[in-house]
Amino acid sequence: MSVLEKIIAVKRREVAEAKELFPIKWLEKSIYYETPCVSLKQYLRRQDRVGVIAEIKRRSPSRGDINQNISVERLSIGYMQAGASALSVLTDKEFFGGSAEDLKIARRFNYCPILRKDFIVDEYQLVEAKAIGADVALLIGRALPAGEIKRLAAFATSLGLEVLLEIHSLKDLEEAFCGEIDLIGVNNRNLAEMSVDLQRSFELVEHLPEGIVKISESGIENAAQIVQLKRAGFDGFLMGQLFMQSGSPEQACAEVIRDVSEILGDVGEAHA
Repeated sequence: MSVLEKIIAVKRREVAEAKELFPIKWLEKSIYYETPCVSLKQYLRRQDRVGVIAEIKRRSPSRGDINQNISVERLSIGYMQAGASALSVLTDKEFFGGSAEDLKIARRFNYCPILRKDFIVDEYQLVEAKAIGADVALLIGRALPAGEIKRLAAFATSLGLEVLLEIHSLKDLEEAFCGEIDLIGVNNRNLAEMSVDLQRSFELVEHLPEGIVKISESGIENAAQIVQLKRAGFDGFLMGQLFMQSGSPEQACAEVIRDVSEILGDVGEAHA
């Protein structure tokens, strides 16, 4: 089994247990359930931001523990004060050390788009995402059959969530893309064996639908790479490991955003 297959198998068991413990009718009573979502599409196109989506991630299958000693409240506020366009919060516990509570805390202290970063395999998780305060749901093209992706995307849209489709290849895009997709993310990490190649984004960007919001995910290590990706056509840049491995993730985020702004400002591209 690949790492992704293992994660999906565990996730299906977790969802089955959660359905028994927290029925959908209970989730629908959340104060966030009827609250309109904050648009990630709009925030990534704001001229006063460079498009960094700052991630809260304690561990990963490829790196193990990254940063366990964090305050979600302090870090999420710090990311936004640093100039991040949005937050991404890992809610998977088994492989990433996150939780739904992490996202609820981030929501409580921030008015900004929040992506629920998890492995969604069931409509229940979309209801849960809305109930805990997420604005955007991630659907991984390689994790499910194309028909399932499209069905889940339509259901997410009916809840008022925006949908980020994550792809790893042109095949993923051609099979899973549908009208309910709001954003497309190119994951530079191979989920079968966890290697990273930023070139994947540059190769796929020209095939992405015109006008859709484009995000490059994983493996971005510095401001110069963000500038290259922005010039190639990307609007958003999902970054977690670079920040989280720092002693001060919010400061690391601020430094990258400052450097991007300086590079783009020097050549008159800051708000192009």
